[in-house]
Amino acid sequence: MTSPTGEIYRIDWLPGTDVLHGTCHCGAEHSAEDPIEMWEWMLGHPEGHAPRDPHAPNIRHAPNISSDPHAPQGNGS
Repeated sequence: MTSPTGEIYRIDWLPGTDVLHGTCHCGAEHSAEDPIEMWEWMLGHPEGHAPRDPHAPNIRHAPNISSDPHAPQGNGS
């Protein structure tokens, strides 16, 4: 058994999409539809990771969700 590292990996699913949004323990962020791609990116730290600018706004692109059940959803693909 290994000891805990204290590293936290976070993956959120963006409802209404197939998009996963991951945040590495270093602060880098990445989005992908493939869970395997997401975990490979996470576990590949530090390759491909650049910490998020702490002064940048924390904006996540939410899907286009309408209260009309017959309205088109998402990005149309």
